[in-house]
Amino acid sequence: MAGEEKPYRTYRGGRTKGKVPSATPRPSRRSSDGKGGRRDKQGGARTDYRGPGARTERETNVRWGRRLTIGAAVLFVLIVVWAIASWFAFSSGVSKANKQLTPDAKSALVPQNGLLLSHSTTVLLLGTDNSQIGGRAGDRHSDSIMLLRTDPSHHRMYYLSIPRDLVATIPGYSSQKINAAFQIGGPALAIKTVRQFSGVDINHIVVVNFADFKDLIDALGGIDVNVPKPIRSNRFDCPYPTQARCSTWQGWRFEKGEQHMNGERALIYSRIRENMLDPGETDVTRGARQQLVMDALASKFTSPGTLLGLPFDGGKLAKPLTTDLSAGQLMQLGWVKFRSSASSSVHCRLGGDLGGGGNGGPSEDNPATIAMFLGKSAPQPPTGPFNPGCVVGHTLQ
Repeated sequence: MAGEEKPYRTYRGGRTKGKVPSATPRPSRRSSDGKGGRRDKQGGARTDYRGPGARTERETNVRWGRRLTIGAAVLFVLIVVWAIASWFAFSSGVSKANKQLTPDAKSALVPQNGLLLSHSTTVLLLGTDNSQIGGRAGDRHSDSIMLLRTDPSHHRMYYLSIPRDLVATIPGYSSQKINAAFQIGGPALAIKTVRQFSGVDINHIVVVNFADFKDLIDALGGIDVNVPKPIRSNRFDCPYPTQARCSTWQGWRFEKGEQHMNGERALIYSRIRENMLDPGETDVTRGARQQLVMDALASKFTSPGTLLGLPFDGGKLAKPLTTDLSAGQLMQLGWVKFRSSASSSVHCRLGGDLGGGGNGGPSEDNPATIAMFLGKSAPQPPTGPFNPGCVVGHTLQ
């Protein structure tokens, strides 16, 4: 039967009659079909079996697409909730700050033209000192007087410090130190006095109560201040409870360089009038320190960390303030500050006869400095410790 098929098939259990089938060719190694699939030796497409419950590539892509869509939707909802919570918390605090400003103060302001985002504006910043320390409970003098002007088109901020001991004519009253205007007639008279003294229209006002100033900075998590030179103050506001301990205390100390300050340290730094390490410092140089603190405070106000915490801290941030600025306007002002360049900011101060035995008379160069503050002329630095002038990119020393 050579050449013929055997009439039986062989199995382990015995033999069975019938035709013996020819051998089935074994599948060859799979080759790429050029489309991400596989083809067999004859070129036909093959589909690998991946086991029960396996998904195709298309099904996997659809599943991930759904996950990304759901994730994006959840993120969007969270952002909306955060924005609404932030707005209500912040606007609630600002609303209380608006109610604290008297109607006569609002009427003394020159109306703002356009949005703060695109139009220049001038803000009068007053720091009032009614601390319980040292018998100043009834003192309502404006301890700090500063004008802030924005220039959104050039992303620049201008600061002008007005020494509180400069003598000015207070409308309806005699000539005396300019900080007495707030004591006599509150924010309204302070606005009129500063406008008459400087010739600058004032669009908005912010009054910061120094008694709550440290709470504001603490609510922001502190501020970073670059101290230009070492300071050792006199013994004002001694932190110790006994006179014996205070008599041996050397005063407040600040090292040169960038420092992180909590509310109490920042407030002390702003108040220092006398530096025992530099007898040439006066109330004029204290104004420079106040500019440093205000600039650092504004930067922290507009930082991402502060914005993220608005739903929780928004009401606290406005607590020390008395202002006509609405929540929306404060947000605009914050954005202008965020966009401004620190290297191009202009820091100015007015000057006068403020040395030992001086009468507080204003310098005849003050009008030129005000023109620099208004951007009408190039900044020129002061020529002396009590002289007016402006510098770019850093505060006056």
